[in-house]
Amino acid sequence: MRASILAPETRKWWTLGAVAFGLFMIMLDNTIVNVALPSIQRDLNIGISELEWVFNGYALTFGVLMLTGGKLADLMGRRSIFIAGLVIFTVASLFCGLATSAGWLIGARVVQGVGSALMNPATLSIITATFPPRQRGMAIGIWAGVSAMALAIGPLAGGLITEHLNWNWIFFINVPIGILAILVTRIVVDESRDTSAEQRLDLPGLLSSGIALFALTYGLIEANKYGWTSGRILGLFAVAAIGFAVFVVLELRQRAPMLDLSLFRNGTFAGANTVMLLVGLAMFGVFFYNSLFIQNILGYSAVQTGASFLPMTVLIILVAPLAGKYSDRVGSRWLMGFGMVLLSISLFIFSRLDETATFWSILPGLLVGGFGMGLVMTPTTAAAMGSVPVDKAGVGSAVLNSGRQVGGALGIAVMGAIIAEAVTAPPGSPASVTQFVTGYQHALTVAALIALAGALLSVVTVRKYRHETEPAFEAA
Repeated sequence: MRASILAPETRKWWTLGAVAFGLFMIMLDNTIVNVALPSIQRDLNIGISELEWVFNGYALTFGVLMLTGGKLADLMGRRSIFIAGLVIFTVASLFCGLATSAGWLIGARVVQGVGSALMNPATLSIITATFPPRQRGMAIGIWAGVSAMALAIGPLAGGLITEHLNWNWIFFINVPIGILAILVTRIVVDESRDTSAEQRLDLPGLLSSGIALFALTYGLIEANKYGWTSGRILGLFAVAAIGFAVFVVLELRQRAPMLDLSLFRNGTFAGANTVMLLVGLAMFGVFFYNSLFIQNILGYSAVQTGASFLPMTVLIILVAPLAGKYSDRVGSRWLMGFGMVLLSISLFIFSRLDETATFWSILPGLLVGGFGMGLVMTPTTAAAMGSVPVDKAGVGSAVLNSGRQVGGALGIAVMGAIIAEAVTAPPGSPASVTQFVTGYQHALTVAALIALAGALLSVVTVRKYRHETEPAFEAA
């Protein structure tokens, strides 16, 4: 079956399936590794600081290089960059599974992050370039549903694989999926790129944005370890601020900038990206600390903890495509606002949990949160991508995903700081358990207020927006 003999209507759904394969691997690796960390530590005989970098090495390169990946996709071709990312990610996964030392595993995880940073913006920009505006919301909804499914399956699959096979297989499983995705992508995905003007690689922009994002992300990852007011962390934040300032000055003066800052003059684009950052800030920390609460306080196993999140995930998978389809008709504004209110309610429900909680105490928060996430993620993504020209889809996608990634790192850091402030007793003591619950409740209350602010911002800034010209579809 070749792309040339597929009808356009059929080919675009095959294209969505191909990029969904790649997206599934990226999102799966965000969560599947967490459950296997104790087994990795035992088998490779590594320390806790090295173990942290098995997770952080991937997250850091993923977040730092996302903007670069988006620009390269627009410049060199979205299909080409997506396939390049798939190849890098698949090969790195093989080397992760074969690792026999901490350095080997961390290095392979860093390379995995490079592959993910090339793939992630390309998935969304390929969808934007492939689907017309009237179908784009539904396609993005399926994209969001696949993302949610992978994030939820990760802990459960990681627990089952680690218990019944070996931790190496959480990486080996990516290899056949990656090979299949590469073959399908080459067959069914059409090439697209930015043809709006003279294009060139903005090396000063790439360098300054990379330094700024590295300093910011690394500072957030290490803030609770070294202290928010330590010289190391304040220095990193200062480097990030200077880096972003230099990046803005450079982009304003460049003839062909890496990121066209005029995009942010559009209230819908700026508002949707800010809301996505707030979603990451509120929800990523919650996923992380909810897992700790359920395992360490309520005594669930890793597999039980992964399974407990399934009600939320199933709802996201079901609601996200419907929300996307509905946003095609009525716009994203009120869907985003209502969804953020539901997220706030969900977080408030979680903030009332204590040591006596049962699964039935957690379930209402999971259900309300799943419905809210399904309503928020797709319309927010559709609003951001609908407010940029198709030629700029790669960079638009990268900005959106970078905001979510930075928001997630910030959420984990801030909520970790709130919990750490509450826990003063020795680890393992009854007092430390009570103090952890108190800190957890305070952190979730803060997250609920952040989500509520996101609801207000959605209603104020986002409007139904479509470009007067859609070059790719006019040509078709």
